Amino acid sequence: MTASNWSVPETEVVQRVRDRLDADGTDVLATIVDVEGNAYRRPGAKMLLDDDGAGVGSITAGCIEDDLLAAAEAVRETGRPDRVTYDLMEDDDDVWGLGVGCNGVIDVLLEPLDETYRPAVESFGAGRDVAVLTVLSAGGEEGADAAGDRSGGDGDDGGGADRDRLGERAYYYPDEGRLTLPDGSPADGWPTEALAGPAADLAARGAADIVTVEDEAEGTLAVFVDGLAAPDDLVVFGTGHDVGPVVELGERNDFRVTVVGFRGGVDLDERFPDAHRTVTTSPAGLDDALDLDERTHAVVMTHNFVDDRIALEELLRSPAPYVGLMGPRERFEEMLEAYDDEGTTFDEAALASLYTPVGLDLGGGSPYQIAHSIVGEVLAVSNGRTPRHLREREGHIHDRVDVDARSEPEPPSR
Repeated sequence: MTASNWSVPETEVVQRVRDRLDADGTDVLATIVDVEGNAYRRPGAKMLLDDDGAGVGSITAGCIEDDLLAAAEAVRETGRPDRVTYDLMEDDDDVWGLGVGCNGVIDVLLEPLDETYRPAVESFGAGRDVAVLTVLSAGGEEGADAAGDRSGGDGDDGGGADRDRLGERAYYYPDEGRLTLPDGSPADGWPTEALAGPAADLAARGAADIVTVEDEAEGTLAVFVDGLAAPDDLVVFGTGHDVGPVVELGERNDFRVTVVGFRGGVDLDERFPDAHRTVTTSPAGLDDALDLDERTHAVVMTHNFVDDRIALEELLRSPAPYVGLMGPRERFEEMLEAYDDEGTTFDEAALASLYTPVGLDLGGGSPYQIAHSIVGEVLAVSNGRTPRHLREREGHIHDRVDVDARSEPEPPSR
């Protein structure tokens, strides 16, 4: 596979899956379902293996993607899902002849891409959180370890998985609080009460994990719960050329980017082809033109003092957790004076969402360096992180997922 196909954003992988569902082909979807130790990607990472031998997306740093193409051929021939395991522990230099030393074991589910996956991509495209539940094993005692001895790569699911149920799928919609089959009918026969809590949790977090529950009919049931959280929104206010790199990097980092212009005469779609959407409105009309919620991140960079001030007031009164304002700190102090003259005030909670000067202190000054600084800060806030050097971080780089199969789901929001 090519480097450009390997490095595409997750949103593009999902879009490619949707496109291939509408095409004639026998594609295979590879998904990491379990990781022991350290690995480049975490459970839920996906790679689409086209029937023409190409791959889109990544599940490692490139260590096993080519081998997966061969494994996918077997799945394509049988038309049945399979699990393969890759042991990339550091002390085993002969695994696959790679000597990659990732110090981890990766368990991958390979599935023929079919209509049972359509609800996932449609929900994702509509901006709707959803959890995709896929049976990994039924009736076994090992649950999450049903992949066998982890010697990997041979297409053997270890015998712990009931192959009649491997790949069986259902969906949980947090906004409705219900579990359904791919055709929308009730998921009769699934342990709904035990799975609803973890599914709601993982869907909201956009995380994935294996949930093991006890089922009266099947005994121990291991289900891979893949939470597909709708992409966060990044709204960029401005039409200058410095907006372009922010839009490009925002999209490549899986934000759904909207560019907002306050002046006519500029073809926003032509100037910002990477944007998910463009909007032309007035600063005072933002409330009607945009849906600003707790998953909206905003960057104000119009370079117009009056426009910025009016837009900033609307944004600080919204639920947006991040509002970045370009310009020196003194510029915002001038805005505060203007607000004060108008009798406008903001409480500490509103000002806590404001980041000005916008961006992380990376020391760069070119357009793309500035854009990296801005998008990096937005990523940190979106992921609930305080930016610092990874060498200063204790524990794993990626947070581990911990869900309780006994937990109750939160009531759906209406």
